[in-house]
Amino acid sequence: MTPKTPAPSSAGTTTTTLTLDERITGALVGAAVGDALGGPVEGWTPEQIAERHGGRVNGVVGPWHGDEWRTARPIAPYHKGDGHVTDDTLMTHALVRVYGTVRDHLDAYSVADHLVPDLMSRPRWIPELEAEALPLQRIFLAEKWIVTRLHYGHVDPREAGSGNIVNCGAAMYMAPVGLVNAAHPEAAYAEALDVAGAHQSSYGREAAGVLAAAVAAACVPDATPSSVVGTCLALAKDGTRAAIEAVCDVAAGYSDFESALVPLREAVAPFDTVGPDYRAPSLGARRPSRLHSIEELPVALGMLLVGGGDYRRTVLGSVNYGRDCDSIATMSGAIAGALHGEQAVPAAWVKTVADASRLDLYAPARVLTEVAREMFVRDTARRRAHESAFATLAGPR
Repeated sequence: MTPKTPAPSSAGTTTTTLTLDERITGALVGAAVGDALGGPVEGWTPEQIAERHGGRVNGVVGPWHGDEWRTARPIAPYHKGDGHVTDDTLMTHALVRVYGTVRDHLDAYSVADHLVPDLMSRPRWIPELEAEALPLQRIFLAEKWIVTRLHYGHVDPREAGSGNIVNCGAAMYMAPVGLVNAAHPEAAYAEALDVAGAHQSSYGREAAGVLAAAVAAACVPDATPSSVVGTCLALAKDGTRAAIEAVCDVAAGYSDFESALVPLREAVAPFDTVGPDYRAPSLGARRPSRLHSIEELPVALGMLLVGGGDYRRTVLGSVNYGRDCDSIATMSGAIAGALHGEQAVPAAWVKTVADASRLDLYAPARVLTEVAREMFVRDTARRRAHESAFATLAGPR
């Protein structure tokens, strides 16, 4: 690993400059751990979580229904808990594999040509099923949509997301797009919008672009939670921008997640189409709109501010928020991990999740780091070729 070099901080003390390798590892490992921590309490309220666990969740916990998880509804047949990652991580790692194959920037056609075949033809260990199976057998209908539309329907990949329910299904696995565009959030935003066009539309697609931008912005050497949010606000459009602004304005007034849980939910509620009962969405839920936003991204950014960017505080706040908290913690874990590197993610959590899920959490990061470096070399060559061509076109000044 590349040695770290000291850099002066704004406070006059010395901070550590993190390498690309450390940030990519921090983001991908941090996302997976956040996912696993949030999985067993997904769908419940903060009050229900506290009652079930005798207080707030502070680490890896078991299934909500204990040993009855195999038959308990609505969870069955998934073993959520005990350190098992969910579909968020399965999709993230699948996208990393696509980057490992293409070794360049991706677009909607990459989803059709590479991601769909990976999901439907290559069995892998699925932690929640405790069995080897096709990833397609684990992902939910909003993600199976891309297989239906692209493999069976032969829809133009750039338009395949239209008609799908609008949710966080694309945003939850877009961290790799931000990482291959590290420190270039505008490029991450544009690439993620293209990739996500095969999966989502409306504010679901917009959230994918903004999440990728947030991760890229977190890789800027002097990035802070506030600078990440500022970048998101500069790029986000319509209801997504309004929701981020509303939630982050409220989050700025809190420094502990316990007191922020209710205010953050109240702040995002006007933009959320699901409604107060997460398991019984409203009739207008998940439909395209320029006024609304997915809930997960604004709350993840809000928890990043509440936690001051600290990985543990940020992710635990996301987990204890409940509702779609595995995806919230996946997003906030990726951003906090990119901000502070792999050492920020508690080693005990990493080991528990890796062992329980039977996954090498570091392997995807090694692949993506290698690809990101290759892409930067090509991007630089392309940029210089453009500069040379434009200089010729422009002529002497």
